[in-house]
Amino acid sequence: MNHSIFFCSVLIFLSSCNTIPNENWINLFDGSSTDGWRAYNGDSMPPGWKIIDHVLTFKTEQILEEDYDYKGSRDIIYGAEEFDNFELYVEWKIPVGGNSGIFYHIKEGYGGAPEVSPEYQLIDDENYADIHDLTAYNTSVGFENPSKLHPLQQTASDYAMYPADPSMKNLNPAGEWNTSKIKFTEALVEYWLNGQKVLSFVPWSEEWYEKKNSGKWDGLPDYGKFKSGFIGFQDHGSDLWFRNIKIKKL
Repeated sequence: MNHSIFFCSVLIFLSSCNTIPNENWINLFDGSSTDGWRAYNGDSMPPGWKIIDHVLTFKTEQILEEDYDYKGSRDIIYGAEEFDNFELYVEWKIPVGGNSGIFYHIKEGYGGAPEVSPEYQLIDDENYADIHDLTAYNTSVGFENPSKLHPLQQTASDYAMYPADPSMKNLNPAGEWNTSKIKFTEALVEYWLNGQKVLSFVPWSEEWYEKKNSGKWDGLPDYGKFKSGFIGFQDHGSDLWFRNIKIKKL
């Protein structure tokens, strides 16, 4: 074999090797169907959610008059399969003053996913506190500067447990797309935002239990205890956009 043929063969081999990991990704939403998705504690997608231009979209204006009496959760889950150790990737955007979250290890049968599921926070860090009055709630939980978003409430935090590192955050403003990644194993959890790791922690560690038992979740004994469950998104009353949702089992 001459050198040029050998060199080309090596390039083809290396190229094929680099594509192998992509075969492990499972599309949870590819822009064409909501198969597998439904309301938390429900059997179909709740009112307000639609696919628009290949984007999974929530808008209150999409709620029809006949849906006004809907009493179920508007949080949605991918209910076709539960995941334990995983790497989740999602692209998202929210409007000015928007608020949402990415849930994982969700179990149903509770009043809502937040009672049991850890949450990767999605929020408009810059404008949320200017539009929404946080003072009463933040005062009740003892946060300093209660009129402002606390670090535990900001984007890419493990909501009410661990804050994201502000020096590593590169959050695009409301109305622009962001990317988030959650890498979960029992040894270590990593939260990524726009290609940067902004948080890591050890689940079910002594530190984790100290935080869980001394804060917002103290009265919720099942919060965070499950080692597998569904993936989901929170409806917090604002418009939401999600696309390119995929997961890899670890």
